This record gives sequence, structure tokens and C-alpha cells, in this order.
Amino acid sequence: MIGKILKKMRIDNNFSQKELAEKLLITQTTLSGWERGYRQPTFESIEKIAHFCDYSITFRSNVTNEIINSANIDRKDI
Repeated sequence: MIGKILKKMRIDNNFSQKELAEKLLITQTTLSGWERGYRQPTFESIEKIAHFCDYSITFRSNVTNEIINSANIDRKDI
């Protein structure tokens, strides 16, 4: 499932796999593997892709509706 999301973000921003892989300092084969679901990226890699594609990662509590955005959280607090 994450692979489809990564691919959509990349395509929505008109990046080829090669272009985005170069920005991420990874191989095109690695990115292709993530998009096809053969491999799983780390959360940090997902954050980088979201950043380059102008997306943010948001978590919402189903109980309290509290929202945590990965771009705004101070990792030292975790």
C-alpha cells in the first residue's frame, strides 16, 4: 500500500523514478522496489519523499481527533 502512495506522490510532482532517486541519494532500483512493494522504505525515507513532493505526513487520533504532523513534531520530545 505504501508503494502506491509513494508512486502517486512522485507522479503528481512530475518526477521520474530516476529524478526522485537522485534527490534521495538512492538507486532507481531501490525506489522501484518500494513502489512495487518488493521492499519497505524506512519512515525517514517516506518523510524525505513526502518533503520533496510537497506532502506532509499527518497522524490523527480516531478517539480525540488530535493531529500530529511529522514536519512539526520535535523528535527530542519523543
